Amino acid sequence: MLLTVKHTTFYRYDSPLANAMQQLRLTPSDGPTQKVIDWRVDATGIDRATCYTDAFGNWVQMVSSSDVIEEVQITATGTVETVDKAGVLGMEESTTPERVFTRITPQTQSNQAIQRLAAQASGEDQVAGFHALMHAIHDKVEYKVGVTETHATAASALSAGEGVCQDHAHIFIACARSLGVPARYVSGYLLLEDDDTSEAHHAWAEVYLTGIGWVGFDVSNEICPTDRYIRLTTGLDSRSAAPIRGIRFGGLEENLRVEVEVAQGASQQQQ
Repeated sequence: MLLTVKHTTFYRYDSPLANAMQQLRLTPSDGPTQKVIDWRVDATGIDRATCYTDAFGNWVQMVSSSDVIEEVQITATGTVETVDKAGVLGMEESTTPERVFTRITPQTQSNQAIQRLAAQASGEDQVAGFHALMHAIHDKVEYKVGVTETHATAASALSAGEGVCQDHAHIFIACARSLGVPARYVSGYLLLEDDDTSEAHHAWAEVYLTGIGWVGFDVSNEICPTDRYIRLTTGLDSRSAAPIRGIRFGGLEENLRVEVEVAQGASQQQQ
């Protein structure tokens, strides 16, 4: 399937910025489930960006600006060809060992409630176990926008019983890591259907299963990712996989707006 994305992030500040530096992880990579046909990132300073691949395999563009500005706009657009592999990415040739993804972070710290929930996936059949875990988390944590903070922990979201895709992914990852199973956070895009409740800019989790490799689980929609999904970034949690991270000087109050459009078909550049 051909999917076209337009992802625009707007920042507006109450007073001018004196300086800003941002890491942009806004370019997807080719992989077992996708091939990038065309992609472009537009942002102030992108023509002189420092580019590198981070420890998790994400392509990073480091941009900076010393101009006095009150508004910033960053836009990523492009087309990706996807295939449905029922969420299975399999084994990867990577310089990052799988054991790195057993590392506990503040957002994926487990507690007794998470450990009890993780028991769903503790049997010999890992595939069936993690499917059961996905459904259990979905049943316990209602998808609801605006009820958790940006850096809410897995434990707090589970206790609240409501959250968004980011919270679902963190709980799933915390459960997996409490069992010693490598798990990572994925940020990406989803082509929505009319009755979908999740957002086009989406998040899910992947676990490394013995003999299979990496397998994705989208708790919010209770499915393994299909050809309606585009993988953008991966990391230990939402913080390390964030598409945009940065620092600024000035502009005490920040107003953020994000617009994401995902459609089936080729972009205008391909037509």
